[in-house]
Order: sequence, then structure tokens, then C-alpha cells
Amino acid sequence: MTKLPLLAALAIAATLTACGGGPPADLFLVTRSGSIPGAKLTLRVIDDGGVSCNGGTRHDITSEQLIEARELRRELDGDDHAKDKAKQEGLAAQRINLPPGSVTTLSYRVRSEKGTVVFSDTSARQPQAFYRMAKLTRDLARQACGLPR
Repeated sequence: MTKLPLLAALAIAATLTACGGGPPADLFLVTRSGSIPGAKLTLRVIDDGGVSCNGGTRHDITSEQLIEARELRRELDGDDHAKDKAKQEGLAAQRINLPPGSVTTLSYRVRSEKGTVVFSDTSARQPQAFYRMAKLTRDLARQACGLPR
């Protein structure tokens, strides 16, 4: 009896695992809190085009939403090919923690592979990416997960 079929099967299994056979990666995790009903949310955005809200089941998101989520991840985690040093490093590596303004409705904590950023809807001097993150969070919660906010 030869071990060739067993070795071939192990090689195929190793190749599949190396080529993405494992679970899809998270793009980022948003934790939202606030002073209005429905503000509390934990949103997990997955690189396979899915999202889960508050630990629930996975829901599909649109192609446009996935593209936006991937772009936001690049802004959070940086882009090695960017010429600008700040864009190479990314917002998460800078550990940005912006204090809320005087009247805050929603606060966000976004965790990605390279770190965590914290901001509120009324934080001063927010990067444009934070406004886009707040909008995407709301859109995904409402459209994909069927939540009111």
C-alpha cells in the first residue's frame, strides 16, 4: 500500500487552507453608543461581503457598501504603497481618540487590525473617514440588519 494518495490529499488540503480556505477576515468592528434609543450597536464588517449586528447572524451587504468598507479599512490600517507617510501609517496606528463635543448623540469605537480609533458625532477636527464610517455604520445597521438606527 502506497502513501502517495494520502500525501496528495494532505498537499491539497494545505493548499486550500493557504488560499483562503479559512474563515473570512474582519474588516473592522464598530461599537456605537449614545443617548438616543437604538444607539447601542456592535457591528462586525466581514471581508466576504457580510455584516453582523449585535452578535447576530451574518447578513449580506451591497457591493458598494463592501467597497466603501474596504476603503475605510485602508484608511484605518494604512496603505504601504501611498506616498504620504500619514496614509502609509493609517488612522488606527495613530490611535486617534477625539473627545466629544458639548452635545453628543452618538459615540464610536472602531477596531481594526492596526488599532482602535474613538470619536463622537460632534468631535472637532474629525478626518473625513470618520464621517463616512458613521454613515456606513448607520446604513449597514438599517439596511442589512433591519435595525431602526
